[in-house]
Amino acid sequence: MRLKNKTAIVTGAASGFGAGIARKFAAEGARVMVVDLNTDAAQAIATEIGGHAHTADVSNGDQVADMIETAIKTMGHVDIMVNNAGVTHLPGPLEDISEEDFDRIFAVNCKSVYLSARSLVPHFKHRGSGNILNIASTAGVSPRPRLNWYNASKGWMITATRTMAVELAPDGIRVNALNPVAGETPLLKSFMGEDTPEMRAKFLSTIPLGRFSQPEDLGNAAAFLCSDEASMITGVCMEVDGGRCI
Repeated sequence: MRLKNKTAIVTGAASGFGAGIARKFAAEGARVMVVDLNTDAAQAIATEIGGHAHTADVSNGDQVADMIETAIKTMGHVDIMVNNAGVTHLPGPLEDISEEDFDRIFAVNCKSVYLSARSLVPHFKHRGSGNILNIASTAGVSPRPRLNWYNASKGWMITATRTMAVELAPDGIRVNALNPVAGETPLLKSFMGEDTPEMRAKFLSTIPLGRFSQPEDLGNAAAFLCSDEASMITGVCMEVDGGRCI
């Protein structure tokens, strides 16, 4: 129960890594707001873990502000913000990726971090504490070819995590990130271009531990970084990647 009496918002929490984090947080005693564009799926996870479902587009400033306001009203306060929602483009030459895809990736993967911070950091400062956890990627550390603009968005998130950590530390706010390798999530097929045994084998050959990241792996790491056990840790971008970035 390392998160007992804590409250958390997890975006993109209706499936994949976000659902794994939401489940682990609830198991560790936290009250969780499950945020996703998929209302039904968010409600299903919230019902499962005894949390609160909320529908929001995290790239929309008004919707993010409403999300934060609703969370504070519903749960009394917010201790933890997990920026997990993310999208990618299909593999392809960097010059062939559409402007629409580029804008969507940076809106969801990057702008959302700014929007949640803009709305929530004043609340954290008022309380003198808070945790922000950004779900970045090994793609921001060791980029794969043909995923160029997704890689760049995750590199942005890593830098944002570090600069936020430096600025917010005097206010008692910790900011960290997790860098998962490709995992058993709805985005896996998009990363690979096609989900075939051959393509999976090719991906797995680059991961020394020989398996994809699982939602439970991210949940375990997130619970630690957002707990008081990690009270001296900020600005860390932890690989959860089976050795992929070595």
